[in-house]
Amino acid sequence: MTPQRSSSRRRPLRTRHAATAGVAVLAAALSACSGGGESSGADKAAEKPKISVNLTGQQAKAGEPVEVSLADGRLKQVSVADAKGGKLSGKVSKNGTTWTSDRKAAPGTAYEVEATTDEGGSAKASFKTAEPGKVNKVTLAPGKNTTVGVAQPLSITFDNPVRNKAEVEKHLKVTTSDDTTGSWGWIKNYDGKDRVDWRPKEYWKSGTKVKLDARLNGIDSGGDDWFVRDYATNFTIGRNQVVKVNLDSKTATLVRDGKTVKSLPMSAGTPGGEKASWGGTSVLMSKEGTINMRSETVGLGDAYDKMVDYSMRLTWSGMYAHAAPWNASYFGNTNHSSGCVGMSNGDAGWLYGQAQIGDPFEVTGSGSKGVPDPGNGYGEWNISWSDWQAKSALT
Repeated sequence: MTPQRSSSRRRPLRTRHAATAGVAVLAAALSACSGGGESSGADKAAEKPKISVNLTGQQAKAGEPVEVSLADGRLKQVSVADAKGGKLSGKVSKNGTTWTSDRKAAPGTAYEVEATTDEGGSAKASFKTAEPGKVNKVTLAPGKNTTVGVAQPLSITFDNPVRNKAEVEKHLKVTTSDDTTGSWGWIKNYDGKDRVDWRPKEYWKSGTKVKLDARLNGIDSGGDDWFVRDYATNFTIGRNQVVKVNLDSKTATLVRDGKTVKSLPMSAGTPGGEKASWGGTSVLMSKEGTINMRSETVGLGDAYDKMVDYSMRLTWSGMYAHAAPWNASYFGNTNHSSGCVGMSNGDAGWLYGQAQIGDPFEVTGSGSKGVPDPGNGYGEWNISWSDWQAKSALT
């Protein structure tokens, strides 16, 4: 009887152990179902995100936007910086998996990439673009923080030929304080170099502020010829004044705000040949003061070699307004110069003091040799507005 009682007590104990084990297994199963299938935010932050960059290695292709892609999760922020601290701005796609730079990677530049995710993870990468085959540079006019006349265009001359004109033009941004209407036009400079000018539809309004942002770094101008920096300039439009040169009356008249300030007797170029003056509109390019003028430099043989005062350049080909006391007997009655607008010392000095770089000289009357080419100084004002617009590479 005693062994039977003892046996009957052990049986319930085994049942309880089994029940306890069954609860443990179930608890483990529930734990697995509730958290084992996906990592928590903290876990994801601890994991290094897997990113890929479209540009890799030490000879990556320049002139391409940088694309950073995330294998899993969402991108929060991406930084692409060069060794000088310059950064490429960009945007994350709507689905959060890709970031693309707004600008293109410049040649010969090392970049560091750092990406962070919404979950708090971060990853880094680096690459360097191949060196440029050639480097293209530009010359800007007018210079920074200058004040110029109402006819001064914004002008960019390139050291090397520009074959990708449309691509270059897309990266040239002009901002004006009064939303001036204007257009880029591609021309050949007098020395044969490629040049692009931004000309208003009409003369600028006095007081207009103009800014150029040429975001050319990383742009191939054509034939593996790269820009490796950005350029900028800004200027203000000064007094509204025009110099009206009348070949018939032999006068040069300064008109300011539509009113005559002073009319000066002058003698312009001898009609009927290469010594004739250019007609149409030229723009005062520079005030050069006293300079040596030699006829052979403008293809007129050994006709003259003089030191000339109050010299104001109007074309690259050598047309000036200046003092010409040796021609005094012709002022106001005969055009008898070698192409320039000559005046007395006193009158030339007065005009020199009043004139601004960028003032238009409007030459009218008979006896000119036509109008200068657009690249011979700033001759674009002799082209109709529609024809000028057609010179844009984006039309």
